[in-house]
Amino acid sequence: MIQSEAWMRERDEELREEVRRMFQDNYDVTQTMHLIDTIQLLGLDYHFEEELTEALKRVYDADSANDGLYEVSLRFRLLREKGYSVTSDVFSKFKDEGGSFSTTLTEDVKGLLSLYNAAYLGTHGETILDEAISFTRTHLTSMVHDLNPPMATLVSLALETPLRRSIKRLFARHYISIYQEEPTRNDKILELAKLDFHILQSLHRRELKDVCMQVFFIRWDFEAVDQLPEYLKDFFLKLLFAVREFETELAAEEKFRIFYLKEALKSQARAYFEESRWRDEKYVPTLEEHLGVSKMSTTYPLLASAILVGMGEVATKEAFEWAASFPKIVDASSAIGRIMNDITSYEREGKREHVVSTVHCCMKEYGTSIDDACKKLQEMVEDAWKDINQECLNPTTFLAPLLQTSLYFTRILENVYKYIDAYTESNTTMRECISLLLLQPVPI
Repeated sequence: MIQSEAWMRERDEELREEVRRMFQDNYDVTQTMHLIDTIQLLGLDYHFEEELTEALKRVYDADSANDGLYEVSLRFRLLREKGYSVTSDVFSKFKDEGGSFSTTLTEDVKGLLSLYNAAYLGTHGETILDEAISFTRTHLTSMVHDLNPPMATLVSLALETPLRRSIKRLFARHYISIYQEEPTRNDKILELAKLDFHILQSLHRRELKDVCMQVFFIRWDFEAVDQLPEYLKDFFLKLLFAVREFETELAAEEKFRIFYLKEALKSQARAYFEESRWRDEKYVPTLEEHLGVSKMSTTYPLLASAILVGMGEVATKEAFEWAASFPKIVDASSAIGRIMNDITSYEREGKREHVVSTVHCCMKEYGTSIDDACKKLQEMVEDAWKDINQECLNPTTFLAPLLQTSLYFTRILENVYKYIDAYTESNTTMRECISLLLLQPVPI
């Protein structure tokens, strides 16, 4: 039986109230952590921000000295994800006398997976977490084919992309099916997750339709467009129209946002111009020189300002100044996007007139092979993720939403460029992801 949209929204509200009572009635720390984790993995956390904040305070204050690997790892991950600066020394007790992780841990698949996902929240200098990634990945890879669903599915997804780097909505889409197979699942939470995904999916479809109608509605007559070559005219008109529309819709006290947006667009154009000059002159810059320009041309520094335009009360002058300063988290995100893009696309781009990639700059500068250059660049990506993790610790109220936006965008970059350039070759993994998020319904 197909339910109406109105019924779904009413039932969604009822179930949210029941979940809120679960937070109120739950005093066991391990059960609380499991509830928090379930809510977040199913993509429902935006409904329960206050409840999650209070629950995490209880988790932080609780004594965890006698907890096992699963509980210690889960506590560490949940707290680090919310900016708590908890120490990674909590994992020392799982090492043997020789200083390595105990082989007895390999009997605990749930604990290994929990440790694996926790370790990807590491910062610089936390070697125990680097060791944990190597240890858990090795053992989880060797045992994944012998596991049964739903654990086998969960481990496979994590090995492909750890939770820290997964796109939240996409993972939630997968996790609904996984959670449905859990013997200990809560059916009301599962029902809420399905309904909520359907409601959001419908909303996103409507938004996408509106955006497409805006983009393809031809109604501009800006005189400056005549000065541009044909291939740029359409783009320039759309850009001018979008900026003018933003300015029209913003209140008088909000119009300052357009100044920052225009400045970011200018920086983007300057980066493109410099890359064009390198291409035309066949110039091979140093890796540092390349990244100094190409991190700007990833468009993320522009997007850091553009996203703010519509972020309501978050979009203060202080927030725009922060974005314009190219803060460390934006720098790290841009580096990840640039390097991963180049690693997956340098062969294709090398066959046409194109600015030299970071891969070729690295090869020339260090006298290495392509494989060694890619390995070195991938290490830079891992370092950049540690920068992001560090920046997300102890955030101020002002910075928290800005940091989260940067983190979410980096997750998209990670997934778009993980194996191929899915942005350019969109008829591959990108097509599948879009289908899961926007087209394929969740059975209710």
